[in-house]
Amino acid sequence: MKNLLLSAVLATTIVAPVTSQAQGLEQWGTAGGWDVMIDESLGDGCLIQAAYQDGSVVRIGFDRNRGTAYVTAFNDAWGDIEEGATYPIAFDLDGNEYDGEAVGLYLNGVPGADINFDNPDFLWDIAQKYTMTLYSEAGEVMAIDLAGTSVGLEAVIECQEEMG
Repeated sequence: MKNLLLSAVLATTIVAPVTSQAQGLEQWGTAGGWDVMIDESLGDGCLIQAAYQDGSVVRIGFDRNRGTAYVTAFNDAWGDIEEGATYPIAFDLDGNEYDGEAVGLYLNGVPGADINFDNPDFLWDIAQKYTMTLYSEAGEVMAIDLAGTSVGLEAVIECQEEMG
């Protein structure tokens, strides 16, 4: 049932020109230790956001302009990221490995990486796991605790349904 909801959210997104990632966010609520927010620049896409002890800020949500979901992470320590450059990356979710591509970006001067995907199974896999480790060609970039992600993403679906 949850995969059907995620698929419906991805399928009903509006395809429009791509905008830069999340400049202004509106607080919608909290769930599972995550802030649940709405990003107007992403077609009123809902997301969860959390800050971690290593200085990373992670967002997981829907980009309704592109019809995708995303994981975006920012960290001041990643100063060598080039805006718009593409980087091969790998995810490890409790031993399940995925390959992908990240696009470098900056938000308020903080470097980050944006990873888009259109497979709702991947989003739900994130929600069901305990740890997400992200790797670049240089090695481990970050490892985050995914506690509360399932509850957070259920709130994101509720938020997205409210947004129409």
